[in-house]
Amino acid sequence: MAASFFSVTRTQDELSIVCPEAHIPADVVCERGWRSLKFEGPFDFNLTGILVAVAAPLAEAGISVFAVSTYETDYVLVRQAQLAAAIDTLSACGHKIQS
Repeated sequence: MAASFFSVTRTQDELSIVCPEAHIPADVVCERGWRSLKFEGPFDFNLTGILVAVAAPLAEAGISVFAVSTYETDYVLVRQAQLAAAIDTLSACGHKIQS
C-alpha cells in the first residue's frame, strides 16, 4: 500500500485530486475512506491485461475499485471497509501483497 500518493487529473469537464485524507480540510466535500494498492512497475506499454488481472477478481468479489495509472505503474484504490477482503481476494488469485 502506498504511504504517500497524490494524483491530479484535469479534463475539460472536471478536476480530480486524489491525496491522503490528512491533506484534506474537514469542510471540503470529498469521497473519503479509500486505500491504495500499488502495482509493482514499471510495465512495458505493450503488455496487456495488467489492470484487468486485478480488477476482474475484485469485481467478482463485489469490491469496487478506482483505478489510477501513471507512466510507470498502476494503482487500484478500494474502500477501507473492503481492504481486507480485497487483499484476501487478490492473494487467493496468486497476487503477492506487501505492506
